[in-house]
Amino acid sequence: MELPGRLVLLGHPVSHSLSPVFQNAALRSAGIPLTYETLDVTAGKLGTVAGLLRDARASGNITVPHKEAFAELCARCSPVAERAGAVNTFWTEENQLIGDNTDVGGFDAAIRRHFGAPAANRMVAVLGAGGAAAAVLTAIERWDGARVQLYGRSRARANALAARFSRFTTAVASVRAAVEYASLVINATPVGLHGEDYPIDPSSLAPNTDAFDLTYRRTETPWVLACRARGLRAADGLSMVVEQGALAFERWFGVIPDRTVMWKAVGR
Repeated sequence: MELPGRLVLLGHPVSHSLSPVFQNAALRSAGIPLTYETLDVTAGKLGTVAGLLRDARASGNITVPHKEAFAELCARCSPVAERAGAVNTFWTEENQLIGDNTDVGGFDAAIRRHFGAPAANRMVAVLGAGGAAAAVLTAIERWDGARVQLYGRSRARANALAARFSRFTTAVASVRAAVEYASLVINATPVGLHGEDYPIDPSSLAPNTDAFDLTYRRTETPWVLACRARGLRAADGLSMVVEQGALAFERWFGVIPDRTVMWKAVGR
């Protein structure tokens, strides 16, 4: 297999990302002579940068806020990326950008890692209505009898996303309405990436509710720690990021990376 000309992570911002840490560890372990690098790209420059990466035969990942916009720049997307309407993993074939969404598999693997196999007929609250939330819904769609209450700050975006997954998803008017009957609450917003804010106060969650935060830090997010202090099972998004990165690595190179090396690199 021909190696990519470059291996990159596109987003805005990207300085907080741990992806270069574990991807470069995986590359060294596999003996692949590439370096995974970050590119901080604003929305206005995304199309130009995508064209340059295509010409350089690049592969890589896309993070917030570009996952949905980058999907529009791909000549072809995998079925799962088409369903999610968002791309977080790409590569170049015959001078064309090809998009995939490994967030879907990464999210599902993370939920099973922390909380076990999803119970049938589970009620789930999803907070957020962007590309990350779309990947979450694409995964939950496969869970037996799951129902989702979706809240987004933009009512129009939340309604549009819920309509795409209308068989099991309902858009609601408030965070409290979303979590009222949920046994699993998922933060798919950037809240918690910086500062001390919570997507919702843990005191609003029922006992035995599980909490999963797609955001992550080098140490766990304030919301995860607060949920645990209340006695809830809670986990941040690092496991999802590592797993989606492992799936992306496999797409790029056709080999399974050493996940133990990846986890060791991030220090957890």
